[in-house]
Amino acid sequence: MELYSHAIASMGGYAVLMIVLTALSATGRTDAMRCDCGQVKRDYANAMYRKGRAHANAVESAGPFIAAVVAAILMGASPFWVNLLASVFLTARIVMAYVHIATTNQPMRSLFWSISMLSVLALAIMAIWEAF
Repeated sequence: MELYSHAIASMGGYAVLMIVLTALSATGRTDAMRCDCGQVKRDYANAMYRKGRAHANAVESAGPFIAAVVAAILMGASPFWVNLLASVFLTARIVMAYVHIATTNQPMRSLFWSISMLSVLALAIMAIWEAF
């Protein structure tokens, strides 16, 4: 497992990021911010809404990231590329979370989302490639 230490550490780092985003998304809400459904009203000008969206987006991408990293490791894909891509994913997600929460800059948020998802796609393709 030492060969894949950066990839494994990236999964741990992503877990920490998700815990931080969970805490951020759960604090500071008021009833006036909520819809009848209980969620914060859709309004990107509202930092609470953006925190909730950053958390939800992190949760949505966790499964594919973990599956792709674990599959790549189990299939024996190149440790260099698995480590690099997992680290790129984590870095892109940290930057994306910051941009998502601190700004309303949609193009920048989309750029870092794309970088993270392309990293996951590359990891998944490497795992599939190694299977055959």
